[in-house]
Amino acid sequence: MKRPVILDGAFGSLFIRETGSRDLAAANVELPVAVRNVHERYARAGSEIVYANSFSVNPVSSGANFDGYIKAAIANARAAVPVSVRVGLDIAPLGMMLAPYGDLEPEEAARLYAMIVAAGREADLAAIETMTSLDEALIALEAAKNAGMTAFVTLTFGANGRTLMGETPEKAAKELTAAGADAVGMNCSVGPDAAADIAARFLGATDLPVIVKPNNGLPDENGNYLMTPEEFADKLAAVAEMGASYVGGCCGTTPRHIEELSKVLK
Repeated sequence: MKRPVILDGAFGSLFIRETGSRDLAAANVELPVAVRNVHERYARAGSEIVYANSFSVNPVSSGANFDGYIKAAIANARAAVPVSVRVGLDIAPLGMMLAPYGDLEPEEAARLYAMIVAAGREADLAAIETMTSLDEALIALEAAKNAGMTAFVTLTFGANGRTLMGETPEKAAKELTAAGADAVGMNCSVGPDAAADIAARFLGATDLPVIVKPNNGLPDENGNYLMTPEEFADKLAAVAEMGASYVGGCCGTTPRHIEELSKVLK
């Protein structure tokens, strides 16, 4: 088995817990040392790709500041990691539902994603993640590919194995493959146990590299993730054995989880 590429873990939850700052977008400019510290720790733990702190930045939520925030996010990640570690432009859902379920017209979504991609073109790849709508993911993917960027796309699936909009891993794999994605898969929502089933379905539906970036299990009633780094690493290593090409962590994971994962996969 070829060893998978190791991604990073959660940024936002770790950053907020350690700094007390919840304005992640502005932190790229106002707290650059703290932002770089998180990326640096993931790189030391074994991450071969880190996602810049741009998940919460878009023209709607950040207004006129969005361009500077994204550029600063990419610069901070670049400054924090060795040149051998690739930097991803982290692209999230826009926070509005596409028509006809919401007020966001596809043409407007395409315009907004094109602006995000243009601001983050200095990244090594576009990491389109936590998508709850395949249609929105496809719009973001088109923006990235139009800009000539390598594009990873991960959707988030519930315990029922479907996105919020009801799409299956098989449907997502088929349509994202046809649309030119470079790697596809899942992130967030579920822990490594449920992620294994979702990963298997992706692996059976596409020849593209598959990404698996689950949460650190499920949180307790207080929002705490209790799975140990060792348990997370062992479970995710089993998913890697299935053939996943990229593995990492989402909510509740830390550099310790990535460090353990790196050890297990070596």
